[in-house]
Amino acid sequence: MSFFVHTLQRDLLLAFRNRNDIVNPLAFFVIVIALFPLAVSPDASVLSTIAPGIIWVAALLATLLSMDGLFKNDFDDGTLEQVLVSPQSLVLLALGKVFSHWLMSGFLLALLSPLLAVMLFLPTQAILALVSSLLLGTPTLSLIGAIGAGLTVGLRKGGVLISLLVLPLYIPVLIFGAGAVQAGVMGMPIAGYLALLGAIMVFSLMFAPFAVAAALKLSIRN
Repeated sequence: MSFFVHTLQRDLLLAFRNRNDIVNPLAFFVIVIALFPLAVSPDASVLSTIAPGIIWVAALLATLLSMDGLFKNDFDDGTLEQVLVSPQSLVLLALGKVFSHWLMSGFLLALLSPLLAVMLFLPTQAILALVSSLLLGTPTLSLIGAIGAGLTVGLRKGGVLISLLVLPLYIPVLIFGAGAVQAGVMGMPIAGYLALLGAIMVFSLMFAPFAVAAALKLSIRN
């Protein structure tokens, strides 16, 4: 586990040195949501109705935005090759990098979401559902996205290919995440939606790191 902790600390330190890695997804998240009232309608009733979908789609795209660089630097400087020939586990490396990615994207998006929910006139009783669904759903987005990042790490322009690979797998998370917020808006129970998001997250946590490790091995050896 020391290798996992070291990977996590290293990635967080590099992110704080290069703050664009943190600011860009957050800025994209805010800009996309801020454009919807201009493009659709500034009416409070309209915005509150579509707010769950808007926020979740923006969070999904913001998470996907930073996926291309998840393993890119380590691939370019030879770190991944050194880990492959060393006794260290690629699974722990993948898990550490995914967790650091989530802390710098999904976790911050969840913390920022209440402010944007107020801007979209989302009812107060739905804000807890929004934050909870993002905290449970965004780790899955990072885990699944890491598989696509591992498969395309050796390609010069892999960002578009990552989107094509992982977007179909993001659909269940998007449906249940937006559904939880919509249920909160209507005053209905949200526990079922959150339980499904939690189950998907646990399933992804069990299998995605091994899939990422296999993808990295395939990309490095080719």
